[in-house]
Amino acid sequence: MTLFSRALLLALLAAPSVTLAASQVAAAVPAKQQSVAIKMFAFTPQVLVVAPGTTVTWTNADEDPHTVTANDKSFHSAAMDEDEKYSFTFTKPGEYAYFCSLHPHMTGKVIVKG
Repeated sequence: MTLFSRALLLALLAAPSVTLAASQVAAAVPAKQQSVAIKMFAFTPQVLVVAPGTTVTWTNADEDPHTVTANDKSFHSAAMDEDEKYSFTFTKPGEYAYFCSLHPHMTGKVIVKG
């Protein structure tokens, strides 16, 4: 939790006219974010370990188009040109192998640990 989030939460809880349910407090905390760069025909990092609820954003830094395609087809981006992004939120623990459908030798994996 960031310093700003803590301060906001404390201010909300200290206000006499505000009553928050636990689910509302959890929603006020920013979602987790992670990034993967696509450059030089590779995903960097190639393996990423995250917690459930994490949004991973892939950014294409190559001049050639690339995709992000799960081996099990649970997620798939359109072809991304240079500087374009694709995001996916991982909600369930497991291992999610993926590749570029335009360049199948490019592979990566997201490991979601609960």
